[in-house]
Amino acid sequence: MNRSIEAIPTWSLCYIINGDASGLTDEEIRMVDEAMRKNNIEIVSPRYNEDMCTEPYFSRYPFFGLPTEVEDCDIIYHE
Repeated sequence: MNRSIEAIPTWSLCYIINGDASGLTDEEIRMVDEAMRKNNIEIVSPRYNEDMCTEPYFSRYPFFGLPTEVEDCDIIYHE
């Protein structure tokens, strides 16, 4: 198992973490599923600051998809 920190789009986190796809289009669901499968991702866990809050920010280069608001997340994956 390997670990990295990646900028994951905030719009995708409910689906990735809880399996809740409400509010996502079929295309967005396919995009998330493909990124997870292609990169053999097992776990996605948002990083929290000392106040136990996440710190979303805008990125032109998210882990997948178009430029958007993201959160840094710990990613556990296998090769």
